[in-house]
Amino acid sequence: MAIHEHECRTFRGEPFNLRALQGQVLLIVNVASRCGFTPQLGELERLYRRHRDRGFTVLAFPCNQFARQSPETALDFCAFSSSQYGVTFPVMEKVKVNGAGAHPLFVELKRKAPGVMRTGMIKWNFTKFLVARDGRVIQRFSPRADGQVLERALEEALDERFQP
Repeated sequence: MAIHEHECRTFRGEPFNLRALQGQVLLIVNVASRCGFTPQLGELERLYRRHRDRGFTVLAFPCNQFARQSPETALDFCAFSSSQYGVTFPVMEKVKVNGAGAHPLFVELKRKAPGVMRTGMIKWNFTKFLVARDGRVIQRFSPRADGQVLERALEEALDERFQP
């Protein structure tokens, strides 16, 4: 199934049409509020603000699978990320990214970008997937990937150097 065909919901539980994002470069991230990487929310917001007019969107999916570092509801996560980090990019429903209950979007992302040693498993919060305008998964980034690495890959994707 193509990335844009997956059904998703917003932090309020409302349907979110991924097809509406076709033609945009996406950075899809599993996020948490009580993680050492949580300050990356500010960095992701800066990337979003800098590039959204060029067709870029960050999609944040709260996840509590890693050391229970996001125990709040998606609604509470959205309020937290907005007040603490000024997040304006879309915050989605709370999901599982691994195991039998993993959200189908993350199953697809892991299949297309399996990661280190091709295990497919997401190992921690703030794993990032860069998706091209046509829905191809370009690259998977570890939680430790810094803004400079993301910026370079994002620039290439926005410049559409990744063509089929």
